[in-house]
Amino acid sequence: MTDSSEEMKMTYSSVVSKDGKPVVAVRFERDRDYAEALLPDCAIRTSKGFSEEEIAALEFYLKRNKKDIGSKAKAITGLNNFFGD
Repeated sequence: MTDSSEEMKMTYSSVVSKDGKPVVAVRFERDRDYAEALLPDCAIRTSKGFSEEEIAALEFYLKRNKKDIGSKAKAITGLNNFFGD
């Protein structure tokens, strides 16, 4: 069991294309545990060390915050285009 007081970090990508659709990759990390999802699906696709209850909470968080995370990812995408090849 993991100590719930441990810090969790969330990172996300710029908007990228997967199968012709725009997506944002999101990763949650806590010590050696991780969970990965793609927006707009908001479903954890791979994980290690998180309980089913924690995964459900992460998916709920993604659903509630996908608009904000998507906006921030678009800002990164804009920077990528600015510095592009």
